[in-house]
Amino acid sequence: MLAKVKSGALRGVDAYIVEVEVDLAPGLPAFTTVGLPDAAVKEAKDRVRAAVKNSGYQFPGNRVTLNLAPADARKEGTGFDLPVAVAVLAAQGLVPPESLDKYLLFGELSLDGRLKATRGILSLALAARDAELALVIPKENAREAGVVAGLEVYAVETLAQVVDFLAGREVLAPEPPTQVEAAVWDTYEDLDFREVKGQEPAKRALLLAAAGAHNVLMVGPPGAGKTMLAQRLPSILPPLSFEEALETSKIYSIVGKLPPGQALVPRRPFRPPHHTISDAGLIGGGPNPRPGEVSLAHHGVLFLDELPEFKRSTLEVLRQPLEEGRVTISRAATSLTYPARFMLVAAMNPCPCGFYGDPKRVCTCTPNQINSYRARISGPLLDRIDLQIQVPAVPFRELTGAADGESSKDLRARVLQARERQARRFAKAARVFANAHMTPRLIKSHCALTDETRRLLETAMDRLGLSARAYARILKIARTIADLEGADGLAPAHVAEAIQYRTLDRKFAP
Repeated sequence: MLAKVKSGALRGVDAYIVEVEVDLAPGLPAFTTVGLPDAAVKEAKDRVRAAVKNSGYQFPGNRVTLNLAPADARKEGTGFDLPVAVAVLAAQGLVPPESLDKYLLFGELSLDGRLKATRGILSLALAARDAELALVIPKENAREAGVVAGLEVYAVETLAQVVDFLAGREVLAPEPPTQVEAAVWDTYEDLDFREVKGQEPAKRALLLAAAGAHNVLMVGPPGAGKTMLAQRLPSILPPLSFEEALETSKIYSIVGKLPPGQALVPRRPFRPPHHTISDAGLIGGGPNPRPGEVSLAHHGVLFLDELPEFKRSTLEVLRQPLEEGRVTISRAATSLTYPARFMLVAAMNPCPCGFYGDPKRVCTCTPNQINSYRARISGPLLDRIDLQIQVPAVPFRELTGAADGESSKDLRARVLQARERQARRFAKAARVFANAHMTPRLIKSHCALTDETRRLLETAMDRLGLSARAYARILKIARTIADLEGADGLAPAHVAEAIQYRTLDRKFAP
């Protein structure tokens, strides 16, 4: 007898419908799985056999053939346990076939028949809604799936409960929609810019970065506060919108990093990978490509401390996501694209000892050592970083001073005003939410130059030898400066300030 159950599988950050087919045929006892299963899917037969028996049902003693269609797409994970078990029981006549047409089943089974939480539920919930199917999943995943509007979610705890529900012996009510508390998403009580003493120019640069979603490089001696500043940048970024939270949460759900008990990622990610990270760890990869740190930082901040200590080959893979906001991972069997629109915040010392240019400490590095140290960061990568700033050591008087700067709450208010101007400006532009995302056509439309600003920019480009990419980024920064001031056009002062953020290599020339 043949039975069919609908389930789903992940392809990148999205999910697609998989039809689980089970055929029972006369012959010696055997369980054959086809349809490109991975090791976890192949092992499902042992979990399913034990779960079925321990739930009080008879496992068939003849030949069982399991097919996962479409058969040419690789299936992975433990979520097929539940649909396989239900299909086996349906093939024995214990579940009416007509009751299976309107449900998508997904979940891992323990040996005693209980259902365990499974990763990737958020993407599957979206696929089920698009296919107009109700979703039957483990109770632990109900809150995660409940954020998808227009979807019926049935949370179950055991295999026997699922069988009784599908057979009509038990009535289950759909889970109520998950209510996301927006107030929780704004809390940054543990990190505040007011705690940072001094460093007003650096705070100004990070304010610009937050207002326009620009990338930042901070260069300064050890202990100057670079890490402290970077850690507080998310506290002045705009709160995640529901759509942004949904996109980010899909990635975290796939890799199993969604916080326990939370339906969505509550605030913008801050990912600080160690400098020993591999290319695949940063950009994503593996035999079955997984998202890397650049995707986990989607709609948030990727912080690379001690930038020159990263392998040069690892840093070079950042070029595509910095330009396109996504990363494509190609393997022999498949090619996947993951979102990766993040703000890059990097920190480094000016030299190996860290004290080149410091007025108090003597640098012990030779010019060759300094050049070799900085050569670990390629020119093309450096050119993609909008704001390049110096973070000097903080004088004792400022460290012990009583005066505090602006709080994160005050800075965020200014950022939100600037972002609102940008939202109105780019309302008709697809996938453009901030000045840093402007295309050449948008730059031409919204960064018009007067004769005076044109001459100023021409002089700076000639003297500093700036590239065409640097020219575009200067205009984007100038546009952000103008937005913070509420100005419609670009004044010479806006362009002049933007230019100074591209002169860091001159300040630290050995």
